[in-house]
Amino acid sequence: MGFWGRGHDHIGNFNFKIEIEGMTSAAFRNMEGLGSETEIITYGGTMDQIQRKRPGRNKFTDITFKRGQTNNPELWAWRKSVIDGAPDRKSGSIIICADDGSEICRYNFFEAWPTKWKGLVLDGKGTDVDVEELTITIERLERG
Repeated sequence: MGFWGRGHDHIGNFNFKIEIEGMTSAAFRNMEGLGSETEIITYGGTMDQIQRKRPGRNKFTDITFKRGQTNNPELWAWRKSVIDGAPDRKSGSIIICADDGSEICRYNFFEAWPTKWKGLVLDGKGTDVDVEELTITIERLERG
């Protein structure tokens, strides 16, 4: 079972893999923003003085990936498809791994397309790696 010997122990946030449909290079150092929420629809409240609530539409939050800048143009090309007016929607997975690299669970996202790309924070005196950041929007999320 690796370093974490019991099934109820916490899972480290440092063992993960990202798969994006059709991408050969997706080694990211950070991922954030995975989530979902449901709108609340309120009604009533006149005769019985109680405001009722029911679930409305579901929405999924944008996901941001960060990695060291590489000379691989795949992420920029995906973003460029949106800029050019022909978004290339993709599916993918965020895979949580055990210490030995085996899969613990995965979150599958669908109909994703990049809404933001950011990079090139340059500093002549710096020693940090340049970071490429990609934010995607998704239409659906499942835990697999």
